[in-house]
Amino acid sequence: MTARLTELTWPEVAEAAPHSLLAVPVGATEQHGPHLPYTVDTEIAVELCDRLAQGRSILVAPPVTYGSSGEHAGFPGTLSIGREAVEHLLVELVRSADDFAGVVLVSAHGGNAEPVRRAVQTLRTEGRRTLAWAPTGRPDDTHAGRTETSVMLALRPAAVRLDQAEPGNTTPLTNLINVLRANGVRAASPNGVLGDPRGATPEEGARLLTTWTTALTAAVNTWAWPDDQGQREGEGPEDRPPGGAVS
Repeated sequence: MTARLTELTWPEVAEAAPHSLLAVPVGATEQHGPHLPYTVDTEIAVELCDRLAQGRSILVAPPVTYGSSGEHAGFPGTLSIGREAVEHLLVELVRSADDFAGVVLVSAHGGNAEPVRRAVQTLRTEGRRTLAWAPTGRPDDTHAGRTETSVMLALRPAAVRLDQAEPGNTTPLTNLINVLRANGVRAASPNGVLGDPRGATPEEGARLLTTWTTALTAAVNTWAWPDDQGQREGEGPEDRPPGGAVS
């Protein structure tokens, strides 16, 4: 059976859902420098969910393509719904997914971290099995730098304008965070890049995707199938309280 929810009918989902997890890619539509498309975060989240679902009782939902991207205001084309809207959207979305054995939120946009955390807290308080996970990277390469450029070269090289790739602000995020919160990315980096995309390669991107997939799979296995640290063939998630979530 396909892992994409959009390719199934409701009777097929009704049969699969009670013993399947639902993986929800949580992305954003925001600038990624002069060399990458607006869809980077969404494409990464979708790819990770697709990889997670391979060979497991996991269905992949359509992605959430808008996020909390207010820090990128001032760059044309960035579309943001804000933190409160992201939190509310995710809470209502997961509430509507009660037919599934649990929901995994895979967010590839750092600006979504706080609303995702609050949404998961609310959902767990309500007794809903919810896990949140996000990939990690270097503190001096947090947006449209070598990491994301390499990953996009691995995923969709035709979308990468390498001839336009140029370094931005490479100050570690911990030293930039106050400026970003007060004045946004544009004040810290006029070209919208936090990092240096030069030297990015598809091979590095493929390695990063493999590393992230391994970490995501381990987190889901520990949470959903803690007894055997994995899923036996044909077995769905057990009805256990969630634990060990990365949010």
